[in-house]
Amino acid sequence: MGKKHLSIDIETKSSVDIGKAGLYRYAQSPDFGILLFAYQVDNLPVEIVDFTAGEQIPVRILNALKNPSVVKHAYNAAFEWYCLNRAGIETQLEQWRCTMMHGLYCGYTAGLDATGKAIGLPQDKQKLTTGKALIRYFCIPCKPTKRNGGRTWNLPKHAPEKWELFKEYCKQDVVTEHEILKRLNLFPVPEEEERLWQMDIKMNAFGVKVDTDLIKGALTIDSISTEKLTEEAVQITGLSNPNSPAQLLPWINSYMKDDREDTDVISDIRKETVEEMLQRREELPAKVERVLEIRQQLGKTSVKKYVAMDTAKGNDGRVRGLTQFYGANRTGRWAGRLVQLQNLPRNYLKTLDYARSLVKQNNYEGVKMLYGNVPDTLSQLIRTAFIPSDGNKFVVADFSAIEARVIAWLAGEQWVMEVFATHGKIYEATASQMFHVPLERIAKGNPEYSLRQKGKVATLALGYQGGTAALIAMGALNMGITEEELPDIVRRWRQTNPRIRDLWYTVEQAALTAMQTAQPQAIPGLIFALEGDIVYGQSFLTVQLPSGRKLFYPKPFLKENQFGKMAIHYYTVGQQTRKWEVTSTYGGKMTENIVQAIARDCLAETLRRIDAKGLQVVFHVHDEVIIDAPMETTVDEICEIMAEPIPWASGLILKGAGFENNYYMKD
Repeated sequence: MGKKHLSIDIETKSSVDIGKAGLYRYAQSPDFGILLFAYQVDNLPVEIVDFTAGEQIPVRILNALKNPSVVKHAYNAAFEWYCLNRAGIETQLEQWRCTMMHGLYCGYTAGLDATGKAIGLPQDKQKLTTGKALIRYFCIPCKPTKRNGGRTWNLPKHAPEKWELFKEYCKQDVVTEHEILKRLNLFPVPEEEERLWQMDIKMNAFGVKVDTDLIKGALTIDSISTEKLTEEAVQITGLSNPNSPAQLLPWINSYMKDDREDTDVISDIRKETVEEMLQRREELPAKVERVLEIRQQLGKTSVKKYVAMDTAKGNDGRVRGLTQFYGANRTGRWAGRLVQLQNLPRNYLKTLDYARSLVKQNNYEGVKMLYGNVPDTLSQLIRTAFIPSDGNKFVVADFSAIEARVIAWLAGEQWVMEVFATHGKIYEATASQMFHVPLERIAKGNPEYSLRQKGKVATLALGYQGGTAALIAMGALNMGITEEELPDIVRRWRQTNPRIRDLWYTVEQAALTAMQTAQPQAIPGLIFALEGDIVYGQSFLTVQLPSGRKLFYPKPFLKENQFGKMAIHYYTVGQQTRKWEVTSTYGGKMTENIVQAIARDCLAETLRRIDAKGLQVVFHVHDEVIIDAPMETTVDEICEIMAEPIPWASGLILKGAGFENNYYMKD
């Protein structure tokens, strides 16, 4: 007899905006409550419990919620699990499975309706809009008006027909989730990934403490700074609203115009344009230069992260729900939520402690006097708003050059692996190989040291079949390298790394052959296969990684790409459009997906080991872990964990580097 399955969908109410504050803060609101509980046991019809009518969950279902031999499913199960526990209905996370995560694992999108559509369930657009409107009507507070008798919540009795409809919707979500699951079950999630998902949800529920005084101070100082900068801009320009491009553009152009010309000098004042103009300061009239500086400072959006932290923090001063498991679809990396940890500004200030204390004292003048640019200083302090629990410290460690290590290991680029096994100076060693200069000459103080920059930018930019454009994107021109030198750097790097270069073509060939013959193709460490099912007509190109996990490319097909080459095309969520659409890929791009996915699996291995030691990771960003650790935990012991060999990656040499501190920062 197989395990019993219970699919669940709940509708809840809370005055906290779930989009801005996240699930955990939403469910901690004093007015949070469960309205509806829809469920389906195995393939029986869907039932619904209406809490507003005093109905109760049947005893057999309450027992099933606690019973380890009943598997609980929901779409974004973290929501159901956390909300039920908040409402006093106890249920263990280990017994839950998340259909949304399963969809993400198979290369689909995060939304229930979007996934249903992508998977091929019949879609009713009309219904979708109505469903959203019903949630707005019953689940969030309404404005008190004379017409509605001054009430702040719409109850079932205020619109009985709407309420009946809402119940139907809740039941329909269970049906949709169940149908999606039926199709995904043919492509199971590995047990290890299920455990990682549980660890991620527990980490998100534990949360990370934020420095409330720093956040308050930053918001206060930012509003003073905005006011003063705006005042100054008004005085210089005489405009009523110098922040408005419609007013500011003509003003700048009137100052910049040459007597002989009648044309506008600039056509917009976007961030990039302002940056470019300020790079040519000497050509600008003093007034224009200052106004552009002000515009740049007022446009610092990173200060919004303080607002995001403030909104998301619970009564205990902790922010919860900062990461999304499997949020980066192709590689399975984690994605940032709420405060977007993936793009925190770097900090260069030497005196972080002092800057923090000035901000905590709301000392605008002090910050201005010492650091000059107030918004920039505040943005550098964002990382430091994350702090350890009382009596603990942060131990922060990351993998050194993990992508360079993984690609060399996967490709069998022996000389690179030897560098990592010995001195580890990959940028110097690459430059030495590329320009045939002895390694010891590439040292500070020697003329050859300038080659290190070329070795560095090449290592970072060229591993995935990139050319001169990749070097430029990695900032080669800002490093003092000229455009003329770029093709030579690409050529030399590829000659120096023949195994990595071959890997791109081997990967592409294996994927194409798997598509053409429908036979699995193995290359060292990887298996490419075309997988599908006859019942529902789904198909994927999959790549099995050394860890056993697979990467999924949904609905793949072959056709010529824009360069007239036969290429693999597949469906994905477009970066820009956020819609389900076709994209194409090639050897270098697939190599990038694979290498980043293996690096992600190395991080996952480290997270498991840290967890097994009973230590609490509060968040992780890219290849870095942040542990809320007791005082006796050392940086060395965490770095040792990161350097331990990984069973499925024999010969891959990893190294961790880290520091400890009483707030988060970029070391």
